[in-house]
Amino acid sequence: MQNILKPWLDAGGGKKILLLRHGEIRTETDEKRFIGQLDLPLTDAGRRQAQYWHRFLAGVPLTAVVCSDLSRCLETARIVTADRTAGITALADLREIHLGQWDGLTFRQVRMRWPDAFQRRGQAVARFRPPAGESFADLRRRVVPAFERAVDQSGKVLLIVAHAGVNRVILCHILGIPLERLFGIGQEYGAMNLIDRQAGGYRIQSLNLLPQPYGNQCADDNP
Repeated sequence: MQNILKPWLDAGGGKKILLLRHGEIRTETDEKRFIGQLDLPLTDAGRRQAQYWHRFLAGVPLTAVVCSDLSRCLETARIVTADRTAGITALADLREIHLGQWDGLTFRQVRMRWPDAFQRRGQAVARFRPPAGESFADLRRRVVPAFERAVDQSGKVLLIVAHAGVNRVILCHILGIPLERLFGIGQEYGAMNLIDRQAGGYRIQSLNLLPQPYGNQCADDNP
């Protein structure tokens, strides 16, 4: 990956955007669950993932750093940018999708309590809202304007630290992919995406780069 970064940063004008997912988070069990705006800390592995990017980005002249205001993104951003002069701007608009009454519950618990709603979510993932929560279409309306403002207001190199759902919505926006296909975009813990913005629009240079020794491929995950 080190062969990717310098030529990419040196190439052409425009802006360079490093879109990073926060590191691994601590949950009660390993059972798959819905995690939205529940504010969970990083694991030790998550901190190591952030430390990898701290080392990897040493010498990269970050001109702005923006992140979700949830603690897992703030801690990731602070580790990655330790010893830098650029401050961190935390934005509530970059929080993960709001999952309402489902937040923190396992898939098994949700399937048992709301079997019909669980099935409807699978049939219309972009438009479905869990009780008291957001749909991915709602998330897009919140996140994309915040992303565009952050890019407009940054200098040449912008680091954004956000969440799997947030990053996928941004990447769908850039790629022109319907939200119904967002889970086809891998965003593992600690995944980095490299994005150009030129006069003609956005271009993705690299997608879902993972900190070593984790590799560059990942299984899909659900926010």
